[in-house]
Amino acid sequence: MVRVAVAGASGYAGGEVLRLLLAHPNVEIGAVTAASSAGQLLGAVHPHLTTLGSRVLEETTPQTLAGHDVVFLALPHGHSGALVAELDDQVVVVDCGADFRLRDATAWEAFYDTPHAGTWAYGLPELPVGGGGRQRTAIQGQTRVAVPGCYPTAVSLALAPGFAAGLLGRDGVVVVAASGTSGAGKALKPHLLGAEVMGAMSPYGVGGTHRHTPEIEQNLTAAAGEPVAVSFTPTLAPMPRGILATCTAPLAEGVDPTAVRAAWEDAYADEPFVHLLPLGTWPSTGSVLGSNLVHLQVTVDERVGRVVVVAAVDNLTKGTAGAAVQCMNLVLGLPETTGLPVAGVAP
Repeated sequence: MVRVAVAGASGYAGGEVLRLLLAHPNVEIGAVTAASSAGQLLGAVHPHLTTLGSRVLEETTPQTLAGHDVVFLALPHGHSGALVAELDDQVVVVDCGADFRLRDATAWEAFYDTPHAGTWAYGLPELPVGGGGRQRTAIQGQTRVAVPGCYPTAVSLALAPGFAAGLLGRDGVVVVAASGTSGAGKALKPHLLGAEVMGAMSPYGVGGTHRHTPEIEQNLTAAAGEPVAVSFTPTLAPMPRGILATCTAPLAEGVDPTAVRAAWEDAYADEPFVHLLPLGTWPSTGSVLGSNLVHLQVTVDERVGRVVVVAAVDNLTKGTAGAAVQCMNLVLGLPETTGLPVAGVAP
């Protein structure tokens, strides 16, 4: 058994990590910690985690996290670096925040306005990278893994096969994605109140300002082997969880449109969590709810010479906590699917 601690357990991401760990046959859940919620019962903030409800949320300190084999960090951006510096190098640390995702310190400072903490192994195993490999090999054997952002998970897996196969042009990549309100975290914010969200959709982070933009570009650049720029516009949808990303890119010059679908089929044929849907079936956030799955569909708009890929993902499961557990499995040498749901919840 692996003894696991979850820091930031009171938030949505931390709660989702705990939900998944409860079904993991190789895990013993140790310390659960929080900041402002420290001292409360876990059941008071996550009543759905019944079997852990009597646990007391402890303060997030290196001393509390010591003595565990794996530590999951579900902390606000900018809080992981100082804490990790106090943990043993042999402890497996999986960070659900953004602190260690970006390789480019300049990009980090431009979008997050704090000093760059460093770069860890990037935790998106299925990501095709230039030369025919997968990001999976960069995760195995590591003790520090940075979980991808939820939008980058959907967008990167949607477009990377086309860039890796040389089918897509690198100029004019456009993504518009809708996310549920849980993507903004659990803190009370006026624009996330039910009265503001119900029956309405609204954009945010418009004009290339969303913090996930450089991460998406980093991933697609790794797939293409050359720089890729993306125009990314996120929108807020009146649902608790889920992302639906519509991603388009120009078809590269001289590419036969009939060859496009085969590239996506080949890329994900052996991936248990990424599914290219049958022709004529389009992704829905409802179909992946609560699962560690990404649903994709790809087509070519031949009239304008663009490839269109639609991706659906649960932002809290495969978009955050599911990816974290998946990476833990890889690092520990366990089957990658262990403890992870491969079916959504319906209706």
